[in-house]
Amino acid sequence: MSTGDSGGLRAIAAFLGTCWKINLASALEYRLSFALLAGMMFINNFIWLFFWNLFFSRFPIVQGWELRDVMLMWAIGAGGFGWVNLLFGNFTRIATIVSTGELDLYLAQPKPVLLHVLASRMSITAAGDFVFGLVIFAWVGERTLLGALAFALGLLLAGLLFLGVMLHVGCLAFFIGNSEGIAQQALGSFVSLSTYPSSIFKGAARAMLFSLIPAGFISYLPIGLLKHFDPWFVTAAIAATALIGGSGIALFRFGLKRYASGNLIAARS
Repeated sequence: MSTGDSGGLRAIAAFLGTCWKINLASALEYRLSFALLAGMMFINNFIWLFFWNLFFSRFPIVQGWELRDVMLMWAIGAGGFGWVNLLFGNFTRIATIVSTGELDLYLAQPKPVLLHVLASRMSITAAGDFVFGLVIFAWVGERTLLGALAFALGLLLAGLLFLGVMLHVGCLAFFIGNSEGIAQQALGSFVSLSTYPSSIFKGAARAMLFSLIPAGFISYLPIGLLKHFDPWFVTAAIAATALIGGSGIALFRFGLKRYASGNLIAARS
């Protein structure tokens, strides 16, 4: 790596650090609101686990899944969604930013456009998701160094998959105009499908979960990564995450060439 490359990486790291500090300071300006919103999301996730507990009290094993597996699935899904929403909170708003002309603000500044868009917002409720994931792992996960590293990898893959999928969906705004509704529906569907055991889906539905709608890679992580390490599945999950992320970045860059300014005059809040 050349000195110029390392200098560029340091500049990007410093830029991200500044964005995150500003976002956190803004979120903590109203600390009670921050705590309430994050706490409500934390409780909401626990309520879902309560219903799963009622289900497994009657059916202890479903397609090889036990309550602990479902709890870890929720820990990975919520935790992954949480960290990516904390650090790159605009990943769910790309369609809105493009279709409303807010992208002009980022194009006018000498920073990597996509990175700037993603990192310029923090979701407050996501803190509850992330903490929920950590608490559930501490409760039922394998509390060893290897177990913690595997869980961290699961969080990383889950978060990047959420980011990559929503990047693709958000980029539709470059080509079809206002796609905010589509983006919200896609997000809701993807989150929902990632919170059900993948083994209950069969045939074409299961194939879609590992291809067109790759939520299966998230929902199967508690089995293929944490419970019984499956090198083939983990390799496929890493490859799928890299492919989805890379193609999403390429699609955004291609969409920028088609972008027409919204002539929006605004300042970043």
